[in-house]
Amino acid sequence: MKAPRFLALVAALFCGSAAAAPAPSDSPTLREVLKRGELRVGLEAGYMPFEMIDKRGEIIGFDIDLARLMARKLGVTLKVVNQGWDGIIPALLTGKFDVTFGGMTITPERAESVDFCDPYITIGQTVLLNRKLAGKVTSVQDLDQPGYTILSKLGTTGDIAAKKHFKRAKLRTFEHQAEAAIEVQNGRADGFVYDLPFNAVMAARYPDSLAHLKEPFTREDLGWAIRKNDPALRAWLNAFLAGLKQDGTYQALYRKWFEGNAWLANVN
Repeated sequence: MKAPRFLALVAALFCGSAAAAPAPSDSPTLREVLKRGELRVGLEAGYMPFEMIDKRGEIIGFDIDLARLMARKLGVTLKVVNQGWDGIIPALLTGKFDVTFGGMTITPERAESVDFCDPYITIGQTVLLNRKLAGKVTSVQDLDQPGYTILSKLGTTGDIAAKKHFKRAKLRTFEHQAEAAIEVQNGRADGFVYDLPFNAVMAARYPDSLAHLKEPFTREDLGWAIRKNDPALRAWLNAFLAGLKQDGTYQALYRKWFEGNAWLANVN
């Protein structure tokens, strides 16, 4: 995939970033990346605006732009591995890819299996509502009532939050967030508990059928996950991220994907 013109501009800013990073040769993972000439990142396409498939069938998004810059910094090509979320940590541990993107929340349970880099974004869980409930339901507490059906995505922090905060409503889980959102759109469910960015995008795209309780009721740090026992890789990635923030590249990408909406025209 060709890098968009936007990346060519931010790459100019990026040159020289992460100067304090350890040499890639200090990390066994990065030594392998340099040897093969390819950085492999794992994610599940469909988490707007982090990663999604555009009208050309290519994966685009905030994470993809970050991953391209990461590969560029290493002087290698980028390979994106589209992996089902429930198997993403096992796939990382078996070497299917080198680092996990995909907006993974840093949790103690996950940290038992993988190491996390510094958080690269902070989000929270919100509720995507069927439009008929707009104005009638104004809080999570309003929605936690018998007769309401609340959805979440299996194996996510949204799933955990739904079980914790919705004790009286009926709960159902889905394997993919888009399927859950469609259920809410079609009135077969009342709400979907998921990450704020995805819910905000869906509500903006489908205002006639969806509404958004946009105040997060959790706080979550998202981070890149790597295999354990590679502190040099973790240090390199942390320095890479710090460099992006220092030279303004990170902020430019954030504005593009989270504050702008031009990219929506390229997504089905």
